[in-house]
Order: sequence, then structure tokens, then C-alpha cells
Amino acid sequence: MDTRHLDSAAGERRDETSPTLHQGAGLAISQAIHSGYRIGRKVRIGHVPGRIIGYNIGNFGRYRGASYPLVVKTEYGIAKCSLREVCRF
Repeated sequence: MDTRHLDSAAGERRDETSPTLHQGAGLAISQAIHSGYRIGRKVRIGHVPGRIIGYNIGNFGRYRGASYPLVVKTEYGIAKCSLREVCRF
């Protein structure tokens, strides 16, 4: 398996009006890994081939890690995907 160095960037959100579910992304990522969607795995988004390059750990915004745990690189760019949007090669 191809291994790569992973960089982690510290981030912070100071919005007291919206609660965050800190474990939502972690649970979704754990489910993805147990389902066989590991980094380096070839997948398809519809008919577009790609490869999983990471996991989405975001806890806020439109594409939260709890709903879109996979980060997939395709020839068209990088996308955050749910488990329902991808299939294994």
C-alpha cells in the first residue's frame, strides 16, 4: 500500500450558537474504514474513477465529516463524498 505523510492543521471555530458533534465525523470515518474504504483504495463516484486520499474531519459547514467522511481525488479534482456516493473498484 502506498503510504504518505499526513499533515494536521489546528483549527478552531468560535460560534457559540451552533452546537458541534465532535464524535460525528469520527464515527463516520470509523464506519468507512470498517467498510473497506481505506486511504489508497480505488473507488468510483458514478462513472468517474478516483482514489481515497484522506478523511474529512470537519465538524461544521455544508460538507461535514459526519455526512461526507471520504476525501476522493479524481481527474476532475478533489471531492468530499458519502459512503452512498462511492463504490469500490
